[in-house]
Amino acid sequence: MHNSLVGSMFNTWKPMWVVLLEDGIEFYKRKSDNSPKGMIPLKGSTINSPCQDFGKRMFVFKLTAAKQQDHFFQASYLEERDAWVRDIKKAIQCIDGGQRFARKSTRKSIRLPETINLSALYLSMKDPEKGIKELKLEKDKKVFNHCFTGTAVIDWLVSSNSIRNRKEGLMLASSLLNEGYLQPAGDTSKAAAEGLSDTPFLDLSDAYYYFPDSGFFCEGNSSDDDVVLKEEFRGMIVKQGCLLKQGHRRKNWKVRKFVLREDPAYLHYYDPAGGEDPLGAIHLRGCVVTAVEDMPDSKKYDVENNLFEIITASEVHYYLQAASSAERTEWIKAIQSVARTGK
Repeated sequence: MHNSLVGSMFNTWKPMWVVLLEDGIEFYKRKSDNSPKGMIPLKGSTINSPCQDFGKRMFVFKLTAAKQQDHFFQASYLEERDAWVRDIKKAIQCIDGGQRFARKSTRKSIRLPETINLSALYLSMKDPEKGIKELKLEKDKKVFNHCFTGTAVIDWLVSSNSIRNRKEGLMLASSLLNEGYLQPAGDTSKAAAEGLSDTPFLDLSDAYYYFPDSGFFCEGNSSDDDVVLKEEFRGMIVKQGCLLKQGHRRKNWKVRKFVLREDPAYLHYYDPAGGEDPLGAIHLRGCVVTAVEDMPDSKKYDVENNLFEIITASEVHYYLQAASSAERTEWIKAIQSVARTGK
């Protein structure tokens, strides 16, 4: 398991890339770094979640090493924290029982042959004539455009002789998903990708996926009438809407219209009253986004609820407020997805 978390080191919180190994947790300053900044051995460790040591930080868990040294980590949302805690507990149990915990980095955990080139395979899958056919699929009163099923991916891998059987195909597809070559579309595939299933990828006809640069978008039919509502993905725009943003200089809060773009990975913000040119942009590649309960001066400006924080790769902090808890979760997940796959 590997992902971006916020970690507490030397009484300060910093974004880091964390990798769960079979016997420990490695943490890196950036995903692209070759050498870890440190490693926490899991033998003799205990994990505590939810951790209430930091009242203003949400989704925190505590890992106490054998030498009674505490390490604190903050996930982006509840499901992500629970997935980390579940896998770390499983790794500790495997160590205590003398078993092997296999869920390491993508290539090692599913034991892909070193000869497999995921980038080349991705290009073959996208071939207009011989690749996977992109379709318009319907589910739960929604229409998913430019996507395909999990079953279609495994069928293609089998027919192209990339794998020997469907079980191998499931492992290879999980690797493509973890590395960002495939993206989940719809609740079923998204839940599996977030660790709520036995495998990140599903060999199912009702689990939908898409290529990240395909122009995928979803159309949802309103339950009240036949109006078609455009949702979340359409071309380069992933999500857009109004949020409260704290200014960096005066620290006052203003409503801004935000447009989240997939490639390049930027969150642009505009004057909601109009204007085509953005007031500014937040570069999301390598960022960490987390929910926060409170922050300095929040009571002064009456912005105590539904706050979240974006910490860029250059460690610039942005504070935003959504209209509801559900909307905050949607923004966090969308930004996190773009931060992983965008450029």
